[in-house]
Amino acid sequence: MESGPAIFAGVVFTLFGGALVVWIAARARHREPVAHGVSPVASAALASLASVIALILGAWCLTRV
Repeated sequence: MESGPAIFAGVVFTLFGGALVVWIAARARHREPVAHGVSPVASAALASLASVIALILGAWCLTRV
C-alpha cells in the first residue's frame, strides 16, 4: 500500500534528473547558456548539481519500495 507513492516519487525524481542532464548536455554542446542572464559555468554547475540530487533522490525512493 505504501510502495505506490514511493514508486511514483522515485520515477518523477528520476525522470526530472534525467531530463535535466539531457537539457544541460544539449545546451553545453551548442555553447549556449543553460539559464539566461547568468554565467554559463555557474548555471551549468548549479543545474548539474540539481540533476544529480534529483537522480539520487529518485534512486533512494526506488530502493525504499
